[in-house]
Amino acid sequence: MTMPNATLGTLLRSLLDALDPAVEAQYDALGLDYRPRFTPVIRALDREGPMRIKDIAAGSGLSHSAVSQTVSALVARKWVVLEAGEDSRERIVHLTGYAIEQLPRLKRQWRATAKAAASLDEDLGFSLEQVLRDALSALEKESFSSRLQRANKGR
Repeated sequence: MTMPNATLGTLLRSLLDALDPAVEAQYDALGLDYRPRFTPVIRALDREGPMRIKDIAAGSGLSHSAVSQTVSALVARKWVVLEAGEDSRERIVHLTGYAIEQLPRLKRQWRATAKAAASLDEDLGFSLEQVLRDALSALEKESFSSRLQRANKGR
């Protein structure tokens, strides 16, 4: 699919639209009610144990809102449970027994996804992940908003 007139935002959305459904189909084939967006939360909980939503967000690079929405979806699908923390307002996210049982299957699929990504990198001749990390790093140094303002001044 060539998109000669597509802009950066369209290209990024199209890339995600090409990746996520393929990964999701693999989870469906395994009989798992699981979405690719769940992975950062599940990985954090597997690695660190029970955590607050704000700690998952800080460690994953996702917004608090995105993690909160993902955790709600995970609770609904019985992958995680929320328990009260020391502060009555605080909620701690825990993997359920079901999630722990499914971790070996998830990890196999994560490895397969990494291999598929590596084959894409081979076709590209560079690491797409590294390009994205570099772009995000550059935006930390100067936001896109700042870049737009600068570009508008130079009209």
